[in-house]
Amino acid sequence: MSLQPHPDLPGITVTCAVVTVSDTRSSETDKSGQLIQQLLVGANHVVGAYVIIKDEPMQIQAQIELLGETANLDVVIFNGGTGIAPRDTTYDAIEQLLEKTLPGFGELFRFLSYAEIGSRAIASRAVAGVYQNKLIFSLPGSSNAVRLGMEKLILPEITHLVSQMRK
Repeated sequence: MSLQPHPDLPGITVTCAVVTVSDTRSSETDKSGQLIQQLLVGANHVVGAYVIIKDEPMQIQAQIELLGETANLDVVIFNGGTGIAPRDTTYDAIEQLLEKTLPGFGELFRFLSYAEIGSRAIASRAVAGVYQNKLIFSLPGSSNAVRLGMEKLILPEITHLVSQMRK
């Protein structure tokens, strides 16, 4: 049995920011950030901003605060820094700022990841929530994880969630 969400209203375009958190990637080597942008555009959404920042909690939080003040932005999608290595600080920085959390996002992401990579999925600290009336998603930095999160969770629900926030 395949569960499908109820249909979204047609014609809703979502404006998104893509933020890659990495100490080593550049715009040329950021395959995950490029993939997020391609998938968003392919789903008729708009990429309003794209940036690569270091895995530093203060930089991550400053970026969230800056994007939170951007009037025409609906969603911010982070990738990278969600593991448990000492330099993986994205989850910690984002989680402190979220006004509401969407626990189901991380739970479902790990469930779906488990089907692909087995028990290593427990190390993922993917998270989602709301900050300044913007949806915030944080995915691991691997392209496989990005594709999974975008195709199975974010893209199917992004217009519905944004519509809910606009009420």
